[in-house]
Amino acid sequence: MSVKIEKNDAVWTIIHDRPEARNAMDPDSADKLTQAFLEFDADESASVAVFYGEGGAFCAGWDLKYVSMLMHDNPLGELDIPPSGPRANGGEIPRGPLGPSRLELDKPVIGAIEGPAVAGGMELALWCDFRVMGADAYFGVYCRRWGVPLIDGGTVRLPRLVGQGRALEIILTGRKVPAAECLEIGLCEYVTPAGGSREKAEQLAHQIARFPQLCVRADRRSAIRSQGLSIRDGLIQEWYNGREALIKEGVAGAARFRDGLGRHGDFDNIG
Repeated sequence: MSVKIEKNDAVWTIIHDRPEARNAMDPDSADKLTQAFLEFDADESASVAVFYGEGGAFCAGWDLKYVSMLMHDNPLGELDIPPSGPRANGGEIPRGPLGPSRLELDKPVIGAIEGPAVAGGMELALWCDFRVMGADAYFGVYCRRWGVPLIDGGTVRLPRLVGQGRALEIILTGRKVPAAECLEIGLCEYVTPAGGSREKAEQLAHQIARFPQLCVRADRRSAIRSQGLSIRDGLIQEWYNGREALIKEGVAGAARFRDGLGRHGDFDNIG
């Protein structure tokens, strides 16, 4: 089995396990990962996912042995995206070449990165809400050597995270970007000792899962949807996006504070 799910209360760790190929993505893995994340998003008991690659490699990219056969047995048309339509949250559009890269989930996903996350593997890491990297982990557009372009969101998401100039330097040179540099330029949010990314990501996931989830998802959704909007349009979107969470969760939460919980920045005793 190339994909497995380990569940711990409201936290799901979704694991790509294809060690013979350093977790390079073939169609079977891509299908199974996409289905795993759709299952997570639809399950009412699940709140936060951790995305992890087993065996010391997050993902070495698209399986180039498969790519080399595309124009013979597997034409690309089956992965074409319609130019307009609903958000990517199921069967509305085809999955990405590397699986879940086109999904627009309503729940957070934390990337736990060990070893290489290169080419399409880097794109999968960028798809996550944020990233925890082991000290020996690294990104890189290694597909630059072979003429394989970034088609799983890398040219879209990377400039939004680090700015156009830095993104273009990383994309065009294809160079290795170590974890320490990723932390410095905003490509990851935490660096752990080698081998520690999953534990740290799961700790963060449980922390997030403790909070009222309507509010978590509303704020996450607003931050994502505000990309490209004017300040005014962003404020309008934020208000109508957040009203329901305020009514259904915020008022009750304020009452718990009034009654003595969570005072002075206490994140433990929140009811």
